[in-house]
Amino acid sequence: MMPHSKIDAIVETYLSIADMEAPDLVEGLYLEGSAALGDYRPGTSDVDFIAVTAAAPPEDVLERIHTRLGAHPFDGVYLTWDDLRRGPDGLGTRPQALHGRLNRRGELNPVTWHTLAQHGVTCRGPKPDEFEIWNDPDALATWTDDNLDRYWRRLVSRASRPATPWGLICLGGYGTLWIVTGVARLHYTLATGDITSKTEAGRYALEAFPERWHRVVNEALRVREEDTAAPTLGSLASGLGDHFGAPRQSLYGSPFERKKDVLGFAGQAITSAHALYAAR
Repeated sequence: MMPHSKIDAIVETYLSIADMEAPDLVEGLYLEGSAALGDYRPGTSDVDFIAVTAAAPPEDVLERIHTRLGAHPFDGVYLTWDDLRRGPDGLGTRPQALHGRLNRRGELNPVTWHTLAQHGVTCRGPKPDEFEIWNDPDALATWTDDNLDRYWRRLVSRASRPATPWGLICLGGYGTLWIVTGVARLHYTLATGDITSKTEAGRYALEAFPERWHRVVNEALRVREEDTAAPTLGSLASGLGDHFGAPRQSLYGSPFERKKDVLGFAGQAITSAHALYAAR
């Protein structure tokens, strides 16, 4: 049973198209991301998948599949059973779908393997505990620690500059949700060795961080629950309106006050997460 009827419809559509274009190509199909972690939001969540094939799939076939699938929010990667046994190191690139298009630019990382092994939802094929999946806790921790600076600290630096795309995005609800729960998720991974969802990361942060940061964490949880925040101009305008409407939705009096706390929390969470890794 799928976690949501919308997910069920997307999976059914994808498999019917894939089987029509190349019968027996997709031997295993698994959900990861919010759909697997119990945090799927039909208004804003993508459906993240891992499709498993016996051998490297023909790229022209995959192009046809995803062209026919269109703009359905179905993002994921194509791996072989051997890839799952070997792990991401040394694999190079694999076909990935993102926002309705097929590309080979996405990064392969231990999070995919760990999520499948521990939380994967089976749509087709054997269950994750019935076949061999590489899963290295040390590699996951090392990748997570590196990602704190390689992605998140750089993002926070860009968001701190007003005249940048992320400087503007961070004034809205999406930037608040993405940054606060994003760094909290990595902190959770280094503290527990597991993967968690945006919502659960927020709840974790309320326990793991001082009360000074509870308002911005609760603000991120509020935005997540409303399920309207997206990286679009319309969503940004709506998020800014949360501060000025009647009744006011935001826990903050202004988007600038909220942004200051978003960036401040992120900086402390990144530093704290690095300390967790160093203490391993």
